[in-house]
Amino acid sequence: MDNQIKRGLLDVCVLAAIKNEDSYGYQIVKDMKPYVEISESTLYPILRRLEAAECLSVRSVEHNGRLRKYYHILPPGLERIRQFTADWREIESIYQFIMREGGEHE
Repeated sequence: MDNQIKRGLLDVCVLAAIKNEDSYGYQIVKDMKPYVEISESTLYPILRRLEAAECLSVRSVEHNGRLRKYYHILPPGLERIRQFTADWREIESIYQFIMREGGEHE
């Protein structure tokens, strides 16, 4: 898969993981695991990039004597998910066309 496409998909997956509830890094990895393999070393640069793009905010909370960063989705992050779902419909249509055309000539 093209790296740019994969990068965009992972960004949207991370946003979707925190869409309904604030979460922290390890929990995000755990929540995504049944669907997408992502390591914490891959996740944290994505979180920083999404924070810089103002798609999410971060707050620190003390947990067992350590600070834990919780991530919260912001309106631009929700818009990014909405835009992805709209784009996905077009991608599905293109895929169906390719498979229809490819199937006839094989």
